[in-house]
Amino acid sequence: MNVVIIEDENLTAKRLESLLHKYDPTINVLTRLPSVAETVVWLEQTDRPAIDLVFMDIHLEDDLGFRIFEQADLTTPVIFTTAYDEYMIQAFKVNSIDYLLKPINYDELVAAIEKFKALKKQFGQASPPAPDMDTLLNLIGKSKHTDYKDRFMITVGNKIRSISTSDIAYFYLEEKIVFLVTKDGLNLPVDYSLDKLTQVLNPRQFFRISRQFLVSLPAIQTIHTFSAGKLKLDLTPKSKHEVFVSGDRMTEFKEWLGK
Repeated sequence: MNVVIIEDENLTAKRLESLLHKYDPTINVLTRLPSVAETVVWLEQTDRPAIDLVFMDIHLEDDLGFRIFEQADLTTPVIFTTAYDEYMIQAFKVNSIDYLLKPINYDELVAAIEKFKALKKQFGQASPPAPDMDTLLNLIGKSKHTDYKDRFMITVGNKIRSISTSDIAYFYLEEKIVFLVTKDGLNLPVDYSLDKLTQVLNPRQFFRISRQFLVSLPAIQTIHTFSAGKLKLDLTPKSKHEVFVSGDRMTEFKEWLGK
């Protein structure tokens, strides 16, 4: 079975590929693509191998994954993956093969693939129904301005922990890994980039102050002003790194504080 993974989180893509090979070592992951633009270019290749199944994240680094259907001829069955919770579930039930919430659970992945195989058997050589893109985009449009991620499922060893967004003080990047810090001082790795987190978190509650930090308002204990208006923050729980607001984010940060 030839599979394509469309996912802008490299760790998530690698983990999904590992789970697929755990399910069936003969599965051939043709490519991992991080964006709408790169996916469209790849799909337009005349000599590319045939695809049996696509795993597609909804929010890619340059646009919604749904835009791929508008720009390329993709008739392959799709299993959607998403970082969102209940408000998206109805959307992924609309004529799609299945949806998987992140972090992807192995048993749920197996169930989705088995569903795909059953549908393929049912439809024979014909493809299962394509996703209803108009309905999906409509549902996304209605919800994206009002619903934000309210919890994170964190995998620690062989256990999964549920962390409420309201319990998170800030996120920081260290050695290409993003960590969340809870209000009681827990440091836990998350399978999201800071760019992706700015999309799924409520911007009234969290602000990206630099390339390294994304902070919540209650986590800011003290703001120190240096020469030339440079700002340094004391966070609670205390950060092991010095925390500065980037110069290009200064104006937006002050506006955010005043909201």
